[in-house]
Amino acid sequence: MPIKHSALLQLKKDEKRHARNQSVKSELKTLTKQLTTLIREQNTSEASDLLKRVVKKYDQAASRKIVHPKTAARSKSRLSLKVNSLN
Repeated sequence: MPIKHSALLQLKKDEKRHARNQSVKSELKTLTKQLTTLIREQNTSEASDLLKRVVKKYDQAASRKIVHPKTAARSKSRLSLKVNSLN
C-alpha cells in the first residue's frame, strides 16, 4: 500500500482506468470474434455491417491510447481483407 496520500489517490485512479480499458479491450475481442464467425459462415451483409462497428471501435480505442494505433490499423486491415474476400 502507498504511504503518501497522493500515491493512494493515484492508485485509485489507475484502478478505475485499468477497469475501463479492460472493458474496451474485451468488447473489441468480442466484436472481432463475432465478425470472424460471420466470415466463416459466409454471411456477407451482416459481416460488412459489423465491420463498420468494429472499425469505429478500433479507431476510438486507438485515439484514447487503449490500443496502439498501428495495432488497430493492422487489425482493421486484416478484418477488412477477410470481409472483402467474401464478395
